[in-house]
Amino acid sequence: DQRTQGLNCSEPARAIKAIDKHSVHQICSGQVVLTLATAVKELVENSVDAGATNIDVRLKECGAELVEVSDNGKGVEEANFEGLTLKHHTSKLRDFSDLIHVETFGFRGEALSSLCALSNLSVVTCHVLSQVGTKLVFDQKGHLVQQSPHPRQQGTTVSLQQLFYTLPVRHKEFQRNIKKEYAKMIHVLQSYCIISTGVRITCSNQNGQGKRSTVLSTSGSQSMRDNIGAIFGPKQLQSLLPFQQAFATENVLEEYGLKEADLPKQLFSITGFVSRGDHGVGRSATDRQFFFINNRPCDPLKVTKLVNEVYHMYNRHQYPFVALNIAVASECVDVNVTPDKRQIFLQEEKLLLAILKTSLINMFEYFFYIMAEPVTQSRKSSLNLAGLKAAFSSHHSFPSGNKSSVAKAANIGPTQKTLQSFFKDTVKPTNCTLGVRSPLKTSKDLSKSSPVGNSVLDGFRYGTTVRDTDSSCDVTMGTPDVQCSGQEFSSPEPAADGLGVKDETFEETSGDNYTVPEEVELQTGPVTSNEDCPVSPDAKRARTEKPHFTKEHESNSSSSHSEKSSLMVDTSVCCQRRTVPLKFSFQELAGKMKRLQERQEQRDGENLRYRRFRAKINPGENQSAEDELKKEISKDMFKQMEIIGQFNLGFIITKLNSDIFMIDQHATDEKYNFEMLQQHTVLQGQKLIAPQKLHLTAVSENVLIENIEIFRKNGFEFLVDEDAQVMERVKLVSLPTSKNWTFGPADIEELIFMLSDSPGVMCRPSRVRQMFASRACRKSVMIGTALSVSEMRKLLVHMGEIEHPWNCPHGRPTMRHLANLDIISQD
Repeated sequence: DQRTQGLNCSEPARAIKAIDKHSVHQICSGQVVLTLATAVKELVENSVDAGATNIDVRLKECGAELVEVSDNGKGVEEANFEGLTLKHHTSKLRDFSDLIHVETFGFRGEALSSLCALSNLSVVTCHVLSQVGTKLVFDQKGHLVQQSPHPRQQGTTVSLQQLFYTLPVRHKEFQRNIKKEYAKMIHVLQSYCIISTGVRITCSNQNGQGKRSTVLSTSGSQSMRDNIGAIFGPKQLQSLLPFQQAFATENVLEEYGLKEADLPKQLFSITGFVSRGDHGVGRSATDRQFFFINNRPCDPLKVTKLVNEVYHMYNRHQYPFVALNIAVASECVDVNVTPDKRQIFLQEEKLLLAILKTSLINMFEYFFYIMAEPVTQSRKSSLNLAGLKAAFSSHHSFPSGNKSSVAKAANIGPTQKTLQSFFKDTVKPTNCTLGVRSPLKTSKDLSKSSPVGNSVLDGFRYGTTVRDTDSSCDVTMGTPDVQCSGQEFSSPEPAADGLGVKDETFEETSGDNYTVPEEVELQTGPVTSNEDCPVSPDAKRARTEKPHFTKEHESNSSSSHSEKSSLMVDTSVCCQRRTVPLKFSFQELAGKMKRLQERQEQRDGENLRYRRFRAKINPGENQSAEDELKKEISKDMFKQMEIIGQFNLGFIITKLNSDIFMIDQHATDEKYNFEMLQQHTVLQGQKLIAPQKLHLTAVSENVLIENIEIFRKNGFEFLVDEDAQVMERVKLVSLPTSKNWTFGPADIEELIFMLSDSPGVMCRPSRVRQMFASRACRKSVMIGTALSVSEMRKLLVHMGEIEHPWNCPHGRPTMRHLANLDIISQD
């Protein structure tokens, strides 16, 4: 049959032939222009390369119907009309060697040719030497099919109609996600607005037969800072720091494996702006981060990651606004990597990262130093932020501590050792002042003991770990080693009583008696001065040079009941052994083993039973436990659950088939109340005395106007003036208030950001969610409340009525699987 013939490789191999040029053109064009953002980017780059000082981007239906880019550049000469849209025709370079020194955005000659294959493309142009303009119409192959005179001033206009209509699948996907494509295009266009100094760029959009609205606009300023202000408003400018380049320090160079002697000097020149590091001025996402290499917008992944990591050292909950231009010699850059030229290869990239890291740390620490230190206090060396905080907390917590230990604590840095590391290695404290003659205070000096000692022992009594910055003293309940430096450690009698620790009394050279809690252990060696002395964690009991204070004494004291230690001598103990005969039979053993095997086979023959719930009740496995519950439990199953009872006045034990579950009564009720508040609460607005200007960007204004009903449900009222200038079209007239909660422009910006990702979806600002969560918590069933069966049933039914029943608004789990009765052995 045909299948066997197909399997037999008897057919001759097909000949390798060249693909026809039209197919090649269509295949390659779809790889060059992938999105709306790429199409607009290519046209704007052509305008900038043509020397334009005024570029106008006009869209219809967010670019789905029409994309039109006009400029006042040099225009196209008549001799270049034919080759304008042919593949790999360009005026930017002649051979491959020119690629090293190319300074224009475009150089491959692919953009217009690809756009011809993907849309209906027409061009209206007027060269600087021409008297009248010309309209050019091209077919999908890029061939000129129509040429006619057309009135126009100097410059060029390129129009794209029905983008991607030649690729049905991509065209359908493009129209379905047009809002996201439009938002990405605006972000790309913003990068060209920032870097193109001296060029006025405007973008507008028209939906249906409505009025054309301006999306963004720059004034053609020669300053990058002015361009940022024109796009994002004056409020953004107030939070920016100008980038100050510094050469990489030796430590940072070593981190990247570089040696200063082998590095080129002044290879990179970095300019731009970064957000301040204090909380509140950053962004909730990386939506305003722009990087340029030789004025070319790009996506340097390692640079982006580094900038965010350094920023998170100072503001861990937000992301910075970034606009950085890296100038470097053209022979050290390779821009011909990807079709959209967004990925760029650099020589000496590690040096660039080292320079960026050093510069950003210096900028942020200098800013925090200025904010934290008084103006009168001047220091020549830059302070480490973590060290400054450590010194500050040490100074205020222990005013009596010596200055040397404070200074050393300030140099600790942001890294902290784990407790386990203190018990693995020998630790040298900062300054150990334990003397030979008086390693511990006498019990009669308890009233004079320092508050530090009391706080340490209090933490010791309750099984906690107390870390003293000044004295470097760690005390842990389960590990009785004590590391002390800087201060003497006192041991009050009440602490020993509270712990139930037996006392050991021993004689010292001075003849005084010292009371030592058994759990507190110190090693005192033959130290002759107050110099630094190591306290080894291997020392298990206090030792002196007295021969009678030995391990035998240690073991006896730990086993006796409230006895005073004395010289103890091991005595021989006579143990009587008794022999008991045991009956054993291999036949009986074999019979039992056979019965066990038969029982096991019988179980295996039954229906397959598997563990549907494997996650443990552990904070580290919350996500896996939640995923299992989502997979195995549907909403209607809550009504089918059998209530076994209430446990510990806080948890409901339920059974579904053979699975046992534990449900947190407070978290469950809180989540139900929270979702009800989210769905049904309409916040009331408070009218303002005078309308307040918001100074939103043009993009944000459009998002707000398109989703104004969602803002009204959240209690915000606006006055919209379509005829006003950009960034002044929307004014706030009413703010939501609810008891002690007040809201403002920051909540509006958060809503705009959320709606830009998911337009038309009802959402709430985070502070509104916090308010609802707080109210839901207070009105819910509390832990410690006894519930009847009907009340427990009501909570179960409510769990089946909410969207996300697996955790409360504060993240506390509502339900966990305890056991499966089928898996538990019946033996």
